[in-house]
Order: sequence, then C-alpha cells, then structure tokens
Amino acid sequence: MWAKLMTVKNGYVAKVWKDLFDAEGVALRLVPPLTGSHSLTEPRDIWVPDSKTHVAVEIMRKV
Repeated sequence: MWAKLMTVKNGYVAKVWKDLFDAEGVALRLVPPLTGSHSLTEPRDIWVPDSKTHVAVEIMRKV
C-alpha cells in the first residue's frame, strides 16, 4: 500500500523531491506522473510506501 506524503505545486518541485528521495533509497510515486500528457505546471501528489513513511518524514524534517 501507498500513503500520500504531500502535494507540491508543480512537476518541477516534484522532480526535486523525487531526486532527493531516490538518493536516500526511498521509492515514491508521483500522481500524475512526470511523463505523458500532463503539464509540468500541474500540482503533483507524492506517495510513498506505507513501510517507508517514517523514513520519508525524517528526510523531510532534515531538509
């Protein structure tokens, strides 16, 4: 299962968070995805696995 972590204002910000979480080894899912017919100016929801929610929150706290 996945848990919604946060909503960011656009795809550019979502990409920065994705790169940070990838570097820390935390998988995430962006909804809507960065690829496809969606504009990069649309808001994105960031979802993480339930088992990694506490890790993601800790990473956000340190930033």
